[in-house]
Amino acid sequence: MAQQHGIIVLFDVENALRTRSLDGNTYWFDNMKFLGSTGEGTGDLVTIVPGTYFLDGSQATEQVLNWLPAALGAIPPTVPRNYLAERERAHDQRTLQQLAALGGEGEASGAELTRLKQRVGRRPRKQAGGRGLTATKLLDVTGSTTTSAAAYNYPAPVITDITGQAVSEKIIYPAQYGSPDMVYDGWYWAATVDTSRPGVYPYTMHVQLHELVEQNNELVWQSVDLTCESSLKITSDPKRNAFTGAGLGVLPLPAFPPAG
Repeated sequence: MAQQHGIIVLFDVENALRTRSLDGNTYWFDNMKFLGSTGEGTGDLVTIVPGTYFLDGSQATEQVLNWLPAALGAIPPTVPRNYLAERERAHDQRTLQQLAALGGEGEASGAELTRLKQRVGRRPRKQAGGRGLTATKLLDVTGSTTTSAAAYNYPAPVITDITGQAVSEKIIYPAQYGSPDMVYDGWYWAATVDTSRPGVYPYTMHVQLHELVEQNNELVWQSVDLTCESSLKITSDPKRNAFTGAGLGVLPLPAFPPAG
């Protein structure tokens, strides 16, 4: 069975949009540090991929990389994907209840109506012919609606392609897959790895961020396409059982009944 490796790419979206570069604005993590990955938490991650051979010298199976993007300082990607819509609906319901209460007490003051208007928040729209983002309201990092275009929650970064030496030399075969996953909207990027050719292979990740701009007195989401670099290192070390340190196979069973 192919071993699954997870790689999280954390983007500082605000700085990346300001500088129009992902250099110094990406932080890579994987779950193979104990096997030899280097550069964890930096922009220089080298992902280790051991297991070219089994202990008996026979060819091992391919392995699988899974990339998961996230935005620094944003609502965690672990919340359900309908979170924004649910928060938006809850804010609208509370605002309508407060508006009804004001009507029952007589004429509402201008200050009260202004406060309720701010509570409703602002809703940006997509560009004509644009793709991707829904026209939900702006939310800050606490999940509350906001009218401020300077303190909103950035949409999740989107991986659009993976290219580079590792792909052109057919070391990895990346593709986008769909699943019932509730976190990443059902889509994620993964790649099988040819473990028969040890070496270090760089690759390029293509990422789409979204910037909120004002056009004709409206807020509009604009896409910004950027790239960042990483590498994987395939070694000739044999695959080992992490529990026993020996070759793959069944785990050692404890004595039954336990001694003592």
